[in-house]
Amino acid sequence: GQALPVESRPFASYGSALHIALPQAPRAGQLLTLLIDYEAGEGPGVCWLSPEQTAGKQKPYMYTQGQAVLNRSFFPCFDTPSVKFTYSATVKVPEGFTAVMSATSWEKQKDNTFVFKMSQPIPSYLIALVVGDIVSADVGPRSRVWAEPCLIEAAKKEYDGVIEEFLVVGEKLFGPYVWGRYDILFMPPSFPFGGMENPCLTFVTPCLLAGDRSLVDVIIHEISHSWFGNLVTNATWGEFWLNEGFTMYAQRRISTEVYGLPYTCLEAATGRALLRQHMDATGEDHPLNKLRVVIEPGVNPDDTYNETPYEKGYCFVSYLAHLVGNQSKFDAFLQAYVNRFKFQSITADDTLGFFLEYFPELKEKGVDSIPGFEFDRWLNTPGWPPYLPDLSPGQQLMRPAEELAELWAADSLNMEAIEAVDIMGWRTYQLVYFLDQVLQKSPLPEGNVKRLSKMYPKISKAQNAELRLRWCQIVLKNNLEAEYSKVKDFLHSQGKQKYTLPLYRAMWGGSEATRALAMETFSATAPQLHVNVQNYVKKILGLAAAE
Repeated sequence: GQALPVESRPFASYGSALHIALPQAPRAGQLLTLLIDYEAGEGPGVCWLSPEQTAGKQKPYMYTQGQAVLNRSFFPCFDTPSVKFTYSATVKVPEGFTAVMSATSWEKQKDNTFVFKMSQPIPSYLIALVVGDIVSADVGPRSRVWAEPCLIEAAKKEYDGVIEEFLVVGEKLFGPYVWGRYDILFMPPSFPFGGMENPCLTFVTPCLLAGDRSLVDVIIHEISHSWFGNLVTNATWGEFWLNEGFTMYAQRRISTEVYGLPYTCLEAATGRALLRQHMDATGEDHPLNKLRVVIEPGVNPDDTYNETPYEKGYCFVSYLAHLVGNQSKFDAFLQAYVNRFKFQSITADDTLGFFLEYFPELKEKGVDSIPGFEFDRWLNTPGWPPYLPDLSPGQQLMRPAEELAELWAADSLNMEAIEAVDIMGWRTYQLVYFLDQVLQKSPLPEGNVKRLSKMYPKISKAQNAELRLRWCQIVLKNNLEAEYSKVKDFLHSQGKQKYTLPLYRAMWGGSEATRALAMETFSATAPQLHVNVQNYVKKILGLAAAE
């Protein structure tokens, strides 16, 4: 999520308004039926994959991606998160293909025709369609996984039984799950995001099939959107933190209940490190580093996407919890907040107004204007969050990782001390945290990374995408030419934006050899990347972005 292109493409390329003249002026509240005959296909919201861009490599595949403002190229709509509506769709597909949508009901009729209905009002960006060679398997009482046939066994194994556990905890914390089913669709490797919280049917990257259930925090994140984002929605993309900051908070509340505080603090520390990296790269006072972003007319909201609404947003919600000072009281507030604004689109003023109304004693104390922590400052001043939640319970997992990274950064390696640390029992986020520390200390003294690679095949030969990303970054930062092929292999295996852009940035900022590697890898993989990701990579490599 660090796509910050220098200049924004003119937003006009995202379509023009459809003006409809009515035979006579309608009355307020009158119901109109409008029939629009249109064709869509080439727009940015509809992605057509050739067989080689899929996991199975046999049949083509299509999917839509609406967030933020791309569904206008899929069907005529009020393409703003401030408007919510129900929908239904009839989709006829060729023999040998299946259609699925983000809908509460799904029915297959004759002639390969599928009928969908969404009975709850949602904003336009949450309508999604996939057509492909896909099959499903049940993994819980209200959940199934969808994937290409070659991935379905792995998907079932990784997620059997876990989804329901997260849903039950979510309902206990935030109130009823209103969407009926919660299914997960594993997308082809070129899908540019970790997950997209389409209601009833979350789309996720196949990178989550790590084989060890280690990346389920992404699923917990998407499940949390069932309350924050999908049920209570930001009315404008300039206040995206209302979707993402609350969802990060909710995700970490569920994670704390399921996995405990130390592990959750460790995961939050890796999130904080991403925010630090982002702010160092852009400069703290960059206008995107505020929670309330001014999106000028003509700017594509997608071009404002970055870590701030997620991690600074999380800090602000944590600050509100800190003001309340009692976790169960704040949990009760969140439940009341969801109940108050469900099926609505709201602004930060609505959220903060409700917070002060719910806690009159805090309003009395003037907590919205404590010097240095004013709500207005949180929203409108760029930079590092004024308040950081205490992540010290994660220290028991972080300290060993920090100490081990120190050992590896030494001029002469103390192999005795290094061998005394057994990383085999470490969980993925502990390894990620260790690698983040190594990356910060890179380049390491000559030869150290080579030894590290040899000593920990669990890391240097990992199949887990989060570990692979960090290992590739370390390889590049240390000019470990012997392992450049791993960078190439990783970029060939998937096209997720959060993994792809940082590696191209690292290659482009490195040596002649890494720049050549970047060009070679991009020319080989460009056709399998999402068009937005292609354009962002072109900007990094100084190639003219295609219109």
